[in-house]
Amino acid sequence: MKIIKQVLRPGRLRQTPPQFSWVDQALVRRGYIDRCEARAAALYLFLITVADAQGLSYYSAATLATRLHLTPEELGAARAQLIELELIAYQAPLYQVLALPGTQVAPQTAPTQASARENSAGPVSLAHLFEQMARRRG
Repeated sequence: MKIIKQVLRPGRLRQTPPQFSWVDQALVRRGYIDRCEARAAALYLFLITVADAQGLSYYSAATLATRLHLTPEELGAARAQLIELELIAYQAPLYQVLALPGTQVAPQTAPTQASARENSAGPVSLAHLFEQMARRRG
């Protein structure tokens, strides 16, 4: 029997949220989720949900343990597993959710006044957009 896909609740279609947070499907396709214990997967889900555009968050160990219903030891083991899988980096109190290993990452450049303007919210002129495009082309 062939399964026909159809949207079950059209009024509830997922859209990209205004904050920066997502789960990369490669987490499943490349088997990372299979290598995570449930506690590590819960920590990863929490961190990707609260991370900013650079993948950074700084919840304390006590807060994370409370929110995830983990002992300090369980939290430490979950964090260690995510570090070992290269899914996160950690330097107390800062966490960084990393691009999945093997994912091509855009090179970081020092911000300039122009790039700061490009990344700012709010309306911009067409002339400014064309200027940005010309700079990116070379």
